[in-house]
Amino acid sequence: MENVFDVLKERGFIKQTTHEEEIRELLGKEKIKFYIGFDPTADSLHVGHFMQIIIMMHMQKYGHTPIVLVGGGTGMVGDPSGRTDMRKVLTKEDVIQNCNNFKKTFGKFINFEDDKAIAVNNADWLMDLNYIDFIRDIGKHFSVNRMLTAECFKQRLEVGLTFLEFNYMLMQSYDFLELYRRYGCKMQFGGDDQWSNIIHGVDLVRREEGAQVYGMTFALLTTSEGKKMGKTQAGALWLDPVKTSPYEFYQYWRNVEDADVNTCLRMLTFLPMEEVNRLSALEGAEINKAKEILAFEVTNLVHGEEEAMKAQEASKALFSGGGNMTDVPKTQFEASKFEGEGVGVVSLIKELGLVSSNSDGFRTIEQGGLSIEDQKITDKKLMITKDMFNDGKMLIKKGKKKFHMVEII
Repeated sequence: MENVFDVLKERGFIKQTTHEEEIRELLGKEKIKFYIGFDPTADSLHVGHFMQIIIMMHMQKYGHTPIVLVGGGTGMVGDPSGRTDMRKVLTKEDVIQNCNNFKKTFGKFINFEDDKAIAVNNADWLMDLNYIDFIRDIGKHFSVNRMLTAECFKQRLEVGLTFLEFNYMLMQSYDFLELYRRYGCKMQFGGDDQWSNIIHGVDLVRREEGAQVYGMTFALLTTSEGKKMGKTQAGALWLDPVKTSPYEFYQYWRNVEDADVNTCLRMLTFLPMEEVNRLSALEGAEINKAKEILAFEVTNLVHGEEEAMKAQEASKALFSGGGNMTDVPKTQFEASKFEGEGVGVVSLIKELGLVSSNSDGFRTIEQGGLSIEDQKITDKKLMITKDMFNDGKMLIKKGKKKFHMVEII
């Protein structure tokens, strides 16, 4: 049977490993328990987390058991990895609520029936720790000199690193030890920014239990220019449909740069690699077919086939003039808002979130990037009045990819 390590490597996930040959051999001959941790820093998971979920799905498909660790304890501290400033400290109530939201989302992707996966919360063992005992028993294994060489700390030393955050590495390492003791967990996975935390966890299990465990990191989801993917003008690309609608989610993937199609198809879908390579090799206008497939596949995974079909229809309605426009983003206003002198076009598109500021709006019009009902707008001082609506509706388009329907009631 094919080794899942080879699958993950072929699809470009694997970045660093503690023991590459041993890990490949282990995953090929034994069904293991492994874990990935998710700190509840927001009330929804985002697309960066989704890539980690995809990895768990690959592993489960090959018979391995995911341990989904929600960081109800570590979330009270905040991971300094990849940060230039300290994370906002959340209240206990926020952490608990976020953890509950996360658990509901994981159930959509991971099969927890018959112990095929395990869900745990590190608050179960971290919140009641005796600090003196913890520092004596666990802290003695950590060299401050070595910790300060870790990338997650080095970049913070110039601007300031709190002792609260300095504890994070010990807590995450202790998670690995606890999961080894409770479940026989043999591997920890994480984004490449977690490398320092992971290798310290591997070392702690060795020192405390005399056991060999393993760690593996994965490439972060980035564009061809090295920027983190999943950032929109409105913020992160969330998995919660209330925070990012299925249509907006679909449109994000439909509009990725040509150079990023291969990465997204490899890492965010389960399409065979032959099909991934065929689609990403398309050129010119043909590459849009690949983007449509990408957008549908990812939206289908996250929001289900029905929502993916709706988003696809809405996209076709805008890009090719056919299909159902029901799911195009829309905002309703009282008709009285547009009576008399009406509303300035720049003020309106700023209110709709199509531009970030007045200057952005003026610039968009100057560059010929705004149209209303397919008519290019050139007047930066244009007033939008009630009589300009067609049956109470007005379709506004920014550039080639952003659309918004305005309705008056």
